[in-house]
Parts: sequence; C-alpha cells; structure tokens
Amino acid sequence: MIQKRIRTRFAPSPTGPLHMGGVRTALYNYLFAKKHGGDFLLRIEDTDQTRFVPGAEQYIIEALNWCGIKIDEGVSVGGKFAPYKQSERKELGIYQKYAENLLEKGFAYLAFDTSEELDLARKNAEANKQTFMYGASSRLQMKNSLSLSKNEVEEKLKNKEPYVVRLKVPAGETVTFNDLIRGEVSFPSDTVDDKVLLKSDGMPTYHLAHIVDDILMEITHAVRGEEWLPSAPAHILTYQYLGLIDKMPQYAHLPLLLKPDGNGKLSKRDGDRLGFPVFPLEWKDPSSDEISSGYREKGYYPDAFVNMLAFLGWNPGTEQEIFNMEELIAAFSFEHVQKAGAKFNPEKTLWFNEQYLRNKSSLEIAENIQEKIQSTFKFAPNAPQLQLSYLEKAIDLLKPRLQFEHQISEIGNYLFVAPQNYDEQVLAKRWKPELKAFFETLCNKWLSTNDFNAAEAENGFKETASELNIKPGEVMQLLRVFISGVGAGVDLFGMIALLGREESVARIKMAISKL
Repeated sequence: MIQKRIRTRFAPSPTGPLHMGGVRTALYNYLFAKKHGGDFLLRIEDTDQTRFVPGAEQYIIEALNWCGIKIDEGVSVGGKFAPYKQSERKELGIYQKYAENLLEKGFAYLAFDTSEELDLARKNAEANKQTFMYGASSRLQMKNSLSLSKNEVEEKLKNKEPYVVRLKVPAGETVTFNDLIRGEVSFPSDTVDDKVLLKSDGMPTYHLAHIVDDILMEITHAVRGEEWLPSAPAHILTYQYLGLIDKMPQYAHLPLLLKPDGNGKLSKRDGDRLGFPVFPLEWKDPSSDEISSGYREKGYYPDAFVNMLAFLGWNPGTEQEIFNMEELIAAFSFEHVQKAGAKFNPEKTLWFNEQYLRNKSSLEIAENIQEKIQSTFKFAPNAPQLQLSYLEKAIDLLKPRLQFEHQISEIGNYLFVAPQNYDEQVLAKRWKPELKAFFETLCNKWLSTNDFNAAEAENGFKETASELNIKPGEVMQLLRVFISGVGAGVDLFGMIALLGREESVARIKMAISKL
C-alpha cells in the first residue's frame, strides 16, 4: 500500500485578529506535517460574509510568518488547488454539486423556515424548558421538503422563496470515529442537529465547504479546536453520504486554552483585565479604531512565543522546556497532546522570553537595539555609547534583570546618560556631609590609577575606605546612587568600569555638588 503524503491545513475565518488559540492550532498542524515530511496549507474560510472584517486575512498571514510557521500552499503563496479562499471557490460552483448529490440521494433536504419562524420555535422550546434542535425530532413540524408536499415545495421554488439545504441526520444511530487525541469517540445521532450545508444565498457553510475542500485538497489530517467536536458526527455522516469516507482525514480535536484560573475559555477580555495580550500581533479594529496589544509589539521573541504555545496542551515527556522550531518538529506527536483544557500562565510566558533573551549573545542583542538606543537618547552616530563593544558590555551587565530587549534603555538608562535625580530614600538614610571627603579622595585615587577596570575600581574604593577608617557598607550604596541615581541595579564596579574613570568621577562630583 502506497503511503499518502501527509497534508494538514489551517483554515481560519477572517472575522478579526487571530487568537493565540488559533495560532496554536496552526502550529500543531505545521509541526505534524513537517515531522512527517508533508505539506501545511493555509485556507481562508470566508463563507460567512456578514462577519468578514477588512484586514483580517492579511493579519493571519503576517502572524503566521512572524511565528515562523511556513505556508507550503495557500492564499498567500498559491498552489495547484487554488483558489484557497472559499468565497472564490464558491463562485466556481465547487460546492453546489456536492449539495445536489446529497439532495438526490435523500441525505439532505430543502428548508424554507424564516428566521422569525426559527426564533419562535426556540422560544416555544425555552417556554417548555427545552433546547430547540432542528433535527429528527422536530423537522416534520418545520417547513421543509420533508414535511411539505411535493406540490408545495415546487410552488415555493417557483415563487423563489429563500431556502437552505440541511443535512438529514438519522435518528437512533450511533456515530463513532477515532480521534488522534481522544481515541474512540461516539455520539448518539439524536444529539446531532441537521446542519445547514448551503445558505439561502448559495454560500456553503463550514459544515459542507471544509469537507469538500479537504477532499479536493487531499488533506490527510484535520487538526482543529475542541469546540468542533460536537459537529464531528455530522461531518462524518456527510463523508459517508457522499460515498467518500475513504477520503476523510483523520481528526484531532485540540484541548481548549483556558483562563489563568482555569475557569473558562481564554478571551480577549481576560487579557484586557489581567494585562497580557491574547493576539500574536497588535490589532486595530477597523470599525472602532480600538487597538489590542500583540506579543510582537510587547517585545516578545517569536520563537519564545511559539515555544510557550507548543506547551499549552502538549508535553514532550522530558524535562526539556526550551525547544527551537526544528526541535519541536522532531519531538511533536499527538500522543503527548492532553485531552483536558490547558491553563494559560502569563508568568510562564514571560519566563520563556527571559530564557530566549539570556540565550542570545550580547552582541546580537546589541545589533538589534543600536538604532533604538540612538533614537531614545539622541546620540550622534559616532557616540561611544553606540559602539557595539560598549553596548555588548552594557547588555552583559543588564541581562540578569531583563525580560525584553526594549527594557535595556529603560532599566539601564544610567548606562547611557548621567542621572538627573537621586534616590531620596538612600540619601536620607546614608548621606552625611562628612562623607564628602571620602568621595573626593576616591575620585583622586581613581584618576591616578593606571589601568582602570572593575577590579581596580573596587580596590580603589576599598583602599579609600580603609585609609579614612570608613566601613565600605556605609558608602557603597551612596556610590551607586551617585553613579546611577538609583539604589539598586547592575554590578556596581562593572558599571563603573564600563562608564570609565572620567565619566564616573564626573557623576560623583555632580552628585556632591547637588547635595
């Protein structure tokens, strides 16, 4: 038997920004396909034109590119099954013939119910403390080609009354399939409603379109969110009724992403409330101009974001937590994807970014931030603080305190410009006018030192304290405040060595003059 080439697809709707849960779905599809030498497709499922949001499609493409999820075929790169946008495929008549096939075989029917009639049916069910479901138990009480006579149906069609095409789900059966994550799953058909396959405007719904496209695009594995699990029986029945069950991909339904407390699905509202992004990139709503933050704009590395996402529902079974994309591809399997929902942990997300920052060379980070440092502090292009050798040493000092590259100019601003203000609490606690002699003596000692480095700066400090009979602890924090303006920070003598003797002495003298 010839082994099929593995083909997975990510098929989002362009209804707004791509949620991080959607990125995870794309990621797992990508990892599985690449592990098996297969293809990853991007398809846009825009069958619901009422929810279309301008810019959403481009956002999806840009987000995947930022994450390093490479598209083999799809809306942005083309391919032999183009077009990859369902609205364009609908115009080619691709879906209509499949719906007609189901109608001819008696596995689908026409439903003429208006939205008002459907609302009334729901309200009547609610009044009886029931949930309305359009299916085997109710379809004959509704207005459709099964409950109406042939003449009534023909009359309605002649009068061009709007209708939808619904799948005819059988009563009293059990639909069973094997899920790659959940194992064997069974549903009583009585719990499955008659899904709408074609809407009144002729546009297919997800329930028909994704099946037709998966067949035609030779998709072997359909990896999607848990929210689609209740619809899976209708999809399997559709494959059976079309006589194409052998073309059905293997399904894998991923666990939900949960709020940090585990109570419910993670939403944008949770991010707004707790102060973290839920989107990979910043998004500006075209209707309200409301801006939602993104991981990219917050300063996260894309590989740290992807690493974090991979662990939301998957565990490699080892103690290793830091994985680059190639390592994720090699390690990934559905056997290690959990069934239960995965709680999102914002602090763990920060931790991942810290690890990636620490693993980068200081020189690479220096090259990344050189332009930002110049624009932030308005340095001339040839300023010594912009030299890569200086930036590299500054980053070495700051790294243990950083979570993001952009914090370098914030947390370490004293490494680039002299402080204008000084920690009042430290001054109130430590400063005494008689200590002025210590700092003047220290400045003279440093200026007379031949080889000024961190060790020599510290030696000079200790020698001066000893000569003047002062305990180093009495003046060390003051020295830090005079140099940096703050009472805590990077290695003190490493900072002084980086600034150099002239700058360090000038800062001390400036602080004393202000006192």
